[in-house]
Amino acid sequence: MDYKISSNTLEIIAKLTELKEVAEGLEFLKSDHDKAIEDQLELVVIKAPTFHEQERAARYAEMFKELGLTNVHIDSHCNVIGVKKGLGDGSAIVIEGHLDTVFPFEVEIKPVIKDGKIHAPGICDDTRGLAAVLSVIRAFNETKVEHSGDIYFAGMAAEEGMGGFRGMKGFFEDNKGKIAASITIDGGGADRIVYNATGIKTMEFNFYGIGGHAFGAFANVANPLHAAARCVAKIAQLKVPGEPKTTYSVSKFHAGSDAGVHAITEYASFKINFRSNGVNELNKLEADILRAAEEACKEESEFWGKDTITHDYKYLVDVPAGVQDINAPIVEATYAAIKHIGVEPAFMKDGCTNANIPVGLGVPAICIGRGGKESGVHTTHEWFEIEGAYRCPQEVFLIALALSGVKGKTKSVLYSKITPNQ
Repeated sequence: MDYKISSNTLEIIAKLTELKEVAEGLEFLKSDHDKAIEDQLELVVIKAPTFHEQERAARYAEMFKELGLTNVHIDSHCNVIGVKKGLGDGSAIVIEGHLDTVFPFEVEIKPVIKDGKIHAPGICDDTRGLAAVLSVIRAFNETKVEHSGDIYFAGMAAEEGMGGFRGMKGFFEDNKGKIAASITIDGGGADRIVYNATGIKTMEFNFYGIGGHAFGAFANVANPLHAAARCVAKIAQLKVPGEPKTTYSVSKFHAGSDAGVHAITEYASFKINFRSNGVNELNKLEADILRAAEEACKEESEFWGKDTITHDYKYLVDVPAGVQDINAPIVEATYAAIKHIGVEPAFMKDGCTNANIPVGLGVPAICIGRGGKESGVHTTHEWFEIEGAYRCPQEVFLIALALSGVKGKTKSVLYSKITPNQ
C-alpha cells in the first residue's frame, strides 16, 4: 500500500524522535523487557473471567500505585484507572489493555516456558496488554519526559464476549469530553493498526405460546418453537454484502426439555450475533432480523388459526460501528511510530476491540498489537513468544507522546493541520 503521511505529522514525529529523553525511553523499554514478562506471568495466574475481574483488578491497582500514578482507583465498572499528570496544556489521552479473559475459573492456568514461548490460557489476550501498559508507565518514570497532557492508564473490564466492551463504554461515559484520544493494546504482532470499528450486536429473541400435549393439543395451538425455527430459517436466507464485511450467526437455540419431549413448549428462544464494518449495513441487517421475527410469528399463528404466537427481544451487546480517515493524525502518528522502531505497519480493515467505543463516539482511537508472535488465542493452547515483545510498549510510548506533545518541544499531532506530503 502506498501510504502518504502529511508533512505536519512527519515534522512532529521527526522532532519527537530527536529528543534525548525519547531515545532514552525507547532504550529503557528494551531493557525493561524481562520485567514486563515477569508482570505478565504474575497477572496471568490471577483468573479474571468476564464480570469476575475483581481479584486481578485489585492487584493491577496495587501495581499502578507502586509505579506512582495518581488518583488510582477501581471505578464502578471494575476498571482500574490511574493518571500521570501532564505538565502543559495538552489534551488527555488514555492507554489501556483489558482485564478479563474468556476462561472460566475451572480452567487451570500454570504458565510453561518452552522454546522461547509462554504457554498459558490468557497469556496473550489481554494479559500481555496489561503488562505492556505497566512497562510504558515505567518508561515515563525513568525518563521524566514532560508530556503536556494528562495520560490515563487503564485496565478495562468486560471486554470479552457478553461483556461487550462494557468497561470501556463506562469509562467514556464517566469521562465525557475529557479524553481527546485513545490507545488500545490488543491483538497479535507489532505491525497491526486497527483504526476502524466493526459494529457488533448480540440479541436474544423469545417466542411465547399456550403450549400443550404434543399429541392431544396438536392443531389446536400454535408452536413457539416452530415460530422461532421459522425465524431462524428466514435469517439463514438473508444476503449480506462482502464489502463492507457483514456477518450474522445464530449462536444459541433453546426450547423445551427432555422431560417434556412429548410437549408443545410454551417458550422458545435463540441468540444471534451480527456484525458489520458499515453503519448503514448493520442497521439494515438489524431491521431484516426484526422483520423476520414478526413474519415468523404471524405465519405460525395463521397456519393453525387458533391462537397467536407473541415474541419479544432484548439487546445483550450493542457496540457501534465507526470509521476514521486513514490519514487522521492519530493513524498517521501510529504508522510513523511503528516504522520508526523498524517494523512495516499493516492496516487491518476491521476490528472488534475496545477502540470501537471511542471511534463510535468520534474520539480519535487506534488499536495496536501486543508486540510478539502468538497463537491459540481463546483456547487452552494459547502461547506468546517472548522475543521482541518490547516493540509494543516502544510503539505506545511514541504514539502517546505524539498525541500529548512534549512541553515546550513538540506539539500534539491531534491539532496539527493536515497537509498531504507529496
